[in-house]
Amino acid sequence: MTAATAVLSTLPVVSGVLIYLIPTGRSPVNYTFEPPPGVPYNSGSYEARALPIRDGRAIAQSLSLDEQGFTLVEHRSAVSDFYDEEEVHRVYYPEAQQLLAKVTGAFRVVVFDHLVRKRDPEKTPLTFGRPRDGVRGPVGRVHADFTPDSAPNRLRLEVGAEAEQLLQHRFAVINVWRAIRGPLVDAPLAVLDGSSVAPADLVATDLVYPHRTGETYSVSFNANHRWFYFSAMREDEALLLKNYDSATDVQARVSPHSAFEDPTAPADAPPRESIELRAFVFYPD
Repeated sequence: MTAATAVLSTLPVVSGVLIYLIPTGRSPVNYTFEPPPGVPYNSGSYEARALPIRDGRAIAQSLSLDEQGFTLVEHRSAVSDFYDEEEVHRVYYPEAQQLLAKVTGAFRVVVFDHLVRKRDPEKTPLTFGRPRDGVRGPVGRVHADFTPDSAPNRLRLEVGAEAEQLLQHRFAVINVWRAIRGPLVDAPLAVLDGSSVAPADLVATDLVYPHRTGETYSVSFNANHRWFYFSAMREDEALLLKNYDSATDVQARVSPHSAFEDPTAPADAPPRESIELRAFVFYPD
């Protein structure tokens, strides 16, 4: 981890349970809607691992999208209600475009979707983030949102014929993740140092929508994995998280992630509310 390596042992650590895929040689399938009778929402076998998760605040300035796959930045949004779809599209999408262009140096940023997550008041166990009353909860499973097949396909879906020209450039899929209500201590997001991920750890997984099928990564356990989170995230902070990078010469092409239960969080902490926005970022040659 470059300069941060020397101070890793000094960072505060919590023990969090992370849910990994048990590799079987078969590709799992996850449904985004009620599957046909007798078909599970999520196929595959999973295992829980209690692992150290370091608080990355003290080294935030030394973290980068290319080296670790994530970074924390100060960013105050003018959005007054993140549950208002029209306001998010009108205000937050342009804000995110400007932020990502500034951080990455991209010549173009295409924001293509966002998702609000709200944990239920009962704080039911973290699983696959299935909808409840129309709202998705935090995902308590290690995953990444795109693969080398699904990222270009999603770009084609979003911009049509222009995609082939844009695909001639290096591009990445980056999430802008933030707390809607801060400080966020319930079910924080753990992010995996992408430089500690081996290609064999990533298992392509079908993500089935009503009218199409995408592809994500499930992740199998590797003892070399280094996990981080950022404690008590504020509303004026944003976590930038890489889900795919077409470049093959960077240390981190992807940073898998998962919500987890922080054992140090107060029992009466408000349920997590967060928003994640996803964008294509195109780098100059």
